[in-house]
Amino acid sequence: MSWFSASPPSQRWAFAISALVAATTVPVHAQKAPRPVHVEDPDAPTVMTANSMNGRPEREINLDQNVVIERGKTTKMTADTACYKQVEDQFDAEGHIKMWRFGDYYTGDVLKLNMETGKGFLLNPTYRFAVGGGQGKAERVDFINPDEANVIDGTYSTCEGPNPDWYLKSSTLNLDTGRDVGTGSKTIIYFKDVPILGTPGISFSLSGARRSGWLAPTPGFASKNGFELLMPYYVNIAPNRDLTLYPRYIQRRGIQLGATGRYMGETDAGLYQGETSFEFLPNDKQTKTNRYMIKSKHEQALAKGWSYSWDLREASDNNYPNDFSKTVATATERQLLRELRTDYRTEDWSLTARVQNYQVLQDPDAVNNPGLTVTRPYDRLPAVNFHAGKYDVWGGFDWTFDAEATRFAHPTLVQGSRLVAVPQVSFPILRPGYFITPKLMLNASAYQLDNDARTKALFPSTSFTRAVPTFSVDSGLVFERDTNLFGAKGGTQTLEPRLFYVYTPYRDQSQFPNFDTAAGTFNLTQIFTENRFVGSDRIGDANQVTAALVSRFLQADGTERMRLTFGQRFYFADQRVQLNSSTPVNQSRSDILLAATGRVSETWTADSLVQYNPSDRQLVSYNYTLQYQPGAKKVLNFGNRFQRGDATGWRNVEVSSQWPLTDRLYGVGRISYSVKDRSMLESLVGLEYKGDCWVFRMGAQRFVTTNKTVSTPIFFQLELTGLSSGLGLGANGLETFTKTIPGYQTLSQPLR
Repeated sequence: MSWFSASPPSQRWAFAISALVAATTVPVHAQKAPRPVHVEDPDAPTVMTANSMNGRPEREINLDQNVVIERGKTTKMTADTACYKQVEDQFDAEGHIKMWRFGDYYTGDVLKLNMETGKGFLLNPTYRFAVGGGQGKAERVDFINPDEANVIDGTYSTCEGPNPDWYLKSSTLNLDTGRDVGTGSKTIIYFKDVPILGTPGISFSLSGARRSGWLAPTPGFASKNGFELLMPYYVNIAPNRDLTLYPRYIQRRGIQLGATGRYMGETDAGLYQGETSFEFLPNDKQTKTNRYMIKSKHEQALAKGWSYSWDLREASDNNYPNDFSKTVATATERQLLRELRTDYRTEDWSLTARVQNYQVLQDPDAVNNPGLTVTRPYDRLPAVNFHAGKYDVWGGFDWTFDAEATRFAHPTLVQGSRLVAVPQVSFPILRPGYFITPKLMLNASAYQLDNDARTKALFPSTSFTRAVPTFSVDSGLVFERDTNLFGAKGGTQTLEPRLFYVYTPYRDQSQFPNFDTAAGTFNLTQIFTENRFVGSDRIGDANQVTAALVSRFLQADGTERMRLTFGQRFYFADQRVQLNSSTPVNQSRSDILLAATGRVSETWTADSLVQYNPSDRQLVSYNYTLQYQPGAKKVLNFGNRFQRGDATGWRNVEVSSQWPLTDRLYGVGRISYSVKDRSMLESLVGLEYKGDCWVFRMGAQRFVTTNKTVSTPIFFQLELTGLSSGLGLGANGLETFTKTIPGYQTLSQPLR
């Protein structure tokens, strides 16, 4: 079943547009209109000094040589000569003018300024704003009011110094500090005195805050789609809502239309937030079809403890992510979740209800290679989960109760309903040097399968019940000693042996359906669970004990510096319950798990996990990463991952880094290599240069999208501090570096 497939394309887009409209029309608290930030105190005294003063009392005062004029704490002017007209409350000044007004600084040759209205002009000015650090020069500045000015044939930049690395030049530049908006007409952006972008109009924030307007156009090139040009337009609807429209020209595909709406806020019931985006490519030149992608997420509180949410995704075809995605994560996404849920929580219990289904996108080569086929999960239509619990009751007992009722639907597999109830009670005994926690639990399940041909062909009955008890005891000791290892003076080392015993009697479950259960990954978390399976369709029989030894190194403030772990499970009986087999597993002990994680030194961090088979005397798997970070914007990562297996085994090596090459030039790179296949999985190489008020970054990336296809995007990005973070070519370089290089640090704070 698909929530969208039953609707024609027009209805799908009606849904997308409706969701996007919801993103920008969610009720919000009333927003106050902008108020002037610059207000002159009418009662503030005016103090004037000069070498020479004359005029008519209470009418006009002429000042000559070393003129200094101060109005309260907001305005100060110096000039060679000046005239103050008291009736008009106006100053006329000439010669070497310097003016400090509301924290902003101006220089010029001729000034006329009405102190009451804020109107006037300044010839041959330079200026610098207190908020945002914007500065420039012009032929003339016309003061409209205390908050607004028109800069005639002038420049603007947030770079310091008389010769900024970048600036924009406009025939008319309106700077409104009250609205935090700068707008220019016939504008050219210069970088290193070279014009790089021209526009008939431009709008930007004086403080660097987000605001509506055209974002920088982003050209790009990809091996699959050819030349691309993105022209995004940003709409700052409210402080808690925005909308981005992004038409994109794709040389080999056509014109793609897209939009993303974001919102957050608060109602009387509580907080809400969400994001909806959609992309639409009419009549793709290559496929001759309409192609689209829809994504929508929303979370909202309905009342105290009660909330609802949705997560909806759909693509027009299997190839859409790998044809148009710019990142590894989105390009390889194969299971698109559609979920609507509601949750209710109290102090002692919670209830969750949801409907859930998936759209599965297959690898195009799956037709020729069935091993690449992505299995479609069961839909949950619906699933209701209940949890309740109390701690430290009846003299020290803990109890919990979990229940689940789910309807499983699938287009090709057996369908049915499952009811699960799991009560459990434990009695923790906690002391400073040890702990013992006995636990008793019961897993009761009931199945009702659909009475159809698929069920009759595989199962003797449509109804099944099962009740499996489990007894477990978790215990451990804690020993401590003082240590100065790893340079941690006053530190503590612990030695913590732990035993975890589980007994679950055997129950034949070979004729039970499998809706959502798989074998648990053997790791340090799984070996301390009662059930070796993940899901509720199989309850593994067990008569086993897990032995572990943990040693932690703690600093004087209690922070964990390093942790070493050893663990192994010992079996006292065969494991008879299997997923797809009736043959018991006969083994006396499991593989050994060894782990080490933490800060080896102030610059080195390690994280490792090794699985070793003592019977075969060989490694089953290992995963370790090392990170060297000796300083700011210096990081080197190394990873090695291995999984034994003839058909399913693999070994991948990863290296990534951000490193300064000079005081201002930084190198960025990443390599992910499959040793088994002798092929490159992902590669990235890039450079960044940090200027005084700008950052330039460039790079090229290659990653696998399907079994036989790769994507090779390139990008160039120029970040102008205070104006734009996205001038460039191709993908967002900053986003690529951040998501690809663990420990990467930005050279400057990005805008928006």
